[in-house]
Amino acid sequence: MDPATLTSLVTVIVFAVIVVTLLIKTAVIVPQKSQFVVERLGKYSKSIGAGLHILIPFIDKIAYKRSLKEEVMDIPAQSCITRDNVSVTIDGVLYIRVIDAKMSCYGIENYYIAASQLAQTSLRSAIGKIDLDKTFEERETINASVVQAVDEAAQEWGVKIMRYEIKDITPPSTVMNAMEQQMKAEREKRAEIAISEGDRQSRINRSEGLRQEAVQISEGEKQKRINEAQGRAQEILLVADATAQGLQKVAEVINLPGGAEAMNLKVAEQYIDEFGNLAKENNTMIIPADLANMGGMVATATEIIKKTSATPTHAPKKAAKKQPAATQGTPKSVGGFAVE
Repeated sequence: MDPATLTSLVTVIVFAVIVVTLLIKTAVIVPQKSQFVVERLGKYSKSIGAGLHILIPFIDKIAYKRSLKEEVMDIPAQSCITRDNVSVTIDGVLYIRVIDAKMSCYGIENYYIAASQLAQTSLRSAIGKIDLDKTFEERETINASVVQAVDEAAQEWGVKIMRYEIKDITPPSTVMNAMEQQMKAEREKRAEIAISEGDRQSRINRSEGLRQEAVQISEGEKQKRINEAQGRAQEILLVADATAQGLQKVAEVINLPGGAEAMNLKVAEQYIDEFGNLAKENNTMIIPADLANMGGMVATATEIIKKTSATPTHAPKKAAKKQPAATQGTPKSVGGFAVE
């Protein structure tokens, strides 16, 4: 290859390298959700967003690159002292997002380290204000206090603190054992209270059931007695009516022919039956001195029945004929029974 051709080839290669270098230096592509900070001769010039941008070669340069996405930072575990002087180990997670690329570049040297350190100090301050038992119950309050403290300082850095979450709280083993015993005692206490409440309610239910049962029984007994009294009253009325009708029939029959003799025989039979029952039921029996007087007793009963069954009339009463004195003695007896 002759010298002229070689010189031309070298010139072309040098020119191509210069063009590529210029393109690299002048054309910049920024990804989505990102911002690049451009410095011109060592001084801040502008912040460029997503897309293709042309810079002045050797004058403009990309000084910083910032992502506008939300980022997650692990906050290392640290020892914190609670208000009741118990040491606990706590770690967490911090969520941040760059909202101003220029401030994040020139406002602070490293906002990651700054946010992490400030989150740790804010957490220790928040834990020191509460007791150990409250640290497990008030996580949201602790998280909110850390976010508020860090976000106030991060505003000068062009960074927004989105949220902070406690990952784990680890108290000492001795405290863990004491807390487990306390929780066990608390659960046993709640169990005893629940059992006593159940027993109390059960007793109340049983007593209420017994009371209602007693009321129902008394109401039933009351109604039973009312029904029995009404039944007895109805029975007495029915028996009285039947007795009256029976007596009326007996009186009517006695006035018929032969009724008096039949009445005498019936009275005599009842007297004999009752006298025999008296002998069966008692060891000591009182008998008339003269058994012949039984006929007189029957005659007397018959005479009373006649008088009560006689039909009253408005006719003037006739003077009864006096019987001879010889016939006014003891009534005649037939077979040991008195007859008229």
